[in-house]
Amino acid sequence: METTLEGWTETEQSIARDAFDRAYSRAIDQLIQRVRASVEGLETAETVWKLHDYLSIERHTIEGRFDFRLQGILFVFASLVKEGLLDLDELSGLEAQKLAKIEAMSRF
Repeated sequence: METTLEGWTETEQSIARDAFDRAYSRAIDQLIQRVRASVEGLETAETVWKLHDYLSIERHTIEGRFDFRLQGILFVFASLVKEGLLDLDELSGLEAQKLAKIEAMSRF
């Protein structure tokens, strides 16, 4: 039997970490696409400062959202599924009860 940490087997922790990292990468890719589109419109100091403010807000949001602590990871996964950054199939291998909770929470 595998060692568990906070009710998570080593295999589940690995699956969760991989899924988390993929979702983070997708979020960053989306941000980069939005920034590239915004850069074309930079013409004044004001538009540069607006881009700076936007990036500051996005950084805060992303750093707050992507917190890999097992005690709250089901909520994180539900949010990522709801936002389309993660698919439930990418969490295959997690305990059925955990998957059911993620799926249920992602509907709200």
